[in-house]
Amino acid sequence: MQLDADAERRLVRIGWRAGPLPDDAPADAAVVRVIAQHRAGYELHDGTAPFNAQPAPRFLKRGIDPTERPAVGDFVLIVPGAPPQIERVLPRRTVLSRAAAGERHQRQLIAANVDTVIVMSGLDGDLNAARIERYLVLIGESGATPVIVLTKADRAGNVGAAVDTLRARVPPEVDIVAINAKSPEGIAPLLKYFGPGDTAVLVGSSGVGKSTLTNTLLGEARQETSAVREHDSRGRHTTTHRALIMLPSGGCLIDTPGMREIKLTGEEDLDQGQFADIEALAQQCRFGDCSHQSEPGCAVRAALEDGRLDPERWQNYLKLRDELAAAADSLEAQMRRKGEARVLTKALTRRLNEKYGPR
Repeated sequence: MQLDADAERRLVRIGWRAGPLPDDAPADAAVVRVIAQHRAGYELHDGTAPFNAQPAPRFLKRGIDPTERPAVGDFVLIVPGAPPQIERVLPRRTVLSRAAAGERHQRQLIAANVDTVIVMSGLDGDLNAARIERYLVLIGESGATPVIVLTKADRAGNVGAAVDTLRARVPPEVDIVAINAKSPEGIAPLLKYFGPGDTAVLVGSSGVGKSTLTNTLLGEARQETSAVREHDSRGRHTTTHRALIMLPSGGCLIDTPGMREIKLTGEEDLDQGQFADIEALAQQCRFGDCSHQSEPGCAVRAALEDGRLDPERWQNYLKLRDELAAAADSLEAQMRRKGEARVLTKALTRRLNEKYGPR
C-alpha cells in the first residue's frame, strides 16, 4: 500500500511520520489517526476532518490484550462502511502506558505515537519530586522525551529555588520549565515541542493546569477549567477522556484526565534514565551482593554520607525498585497462568475431538 503526496501532506498535519505500510492492506483502506475514544466508538481524523468509526469485531473480543486495541494517538487503517471500520492498528513508534488499577496485572495505554511527554506539576502546593520521578521511570520505557513543566509560576514565591530543588532530583538532560499557563508569552518556551508533525501528551494531577495550557496553545477557551481546593491544591477532573487536539502551530496535543495513581507495569528499567547514577554507584560497591546497609566498601552508603546522594531520592528509588519487582513477579505469574490455561484448553479440545470428532 502506498500513500500519494496529497495523503502524506494531510497526515503530517495530524503527526504522521513516514513509515512502512502493510503490503496486504485492503485496496480501499485509508490511513487515519485516533483522536478520541468513547463508549460508542472511536473518533478519527484524516488530516482534513474528524469522523466517527467502529472497531473491527476482533478488537471487541473478551480476553484480548488491551494494548492491542486502538488507542488515542494510534494511526490505523480503516475500510469504508456506515460507519467506517477500523481494520488494523499500524506499528507504534512510541507507547506511553501504566499498569491499570486493581490487583490483576494489565497495561493501560495512555497515548501512542507521541514525541514528548509533558509532566505538569503546580507550584502552588502540588509539587512532589517523588511523583515526578515515578513519571520519569514510566516515560523512560515509552521511547518519548520527557519534559517537566511547573505551572502557576505567577503565584509562587521563589520559582528559582523550586526549580533548583527539582533539578537535583532529575537527570540533567530533562528540561524543567516554569510557566504561567494562562499567558501566551509565558508558554513560549514550550512552543518548540509543538511544531509541524510533532505530538506531545500532557500528564499530571487534576488541577495542575493541563486544560489551561491547552486553551492558551489553542488561543481559545475550548477546554473546561476549574479552580483547585485551597487545602491540598488539588482539582476535580475537568478533562474526562483522552483527546488529541490539532494546534495552530502545526503540532498535536493529547490532553489526559488527571492521574491519581501512577502504577508501574513491571517492564520499566531503573538501570537507565532517572536512576542510572544510583545503579552506577551500586556497581562500585566492594561486594557484588551488597545490600547497601552496613557492608564495608559500600559506595551507596558513602554517597549518602558525603551528600552526593539525596536520602529522599534514595528512599524513593528503593520504593520503586520493590514495586517494580512485585509488578514483574505479578506479570510473570499471570503469563504462566495464561500459558497453563492454553495447554489445558488444547488438551480438552483434543479429547473432545477424539471422542466426538472435529467440530
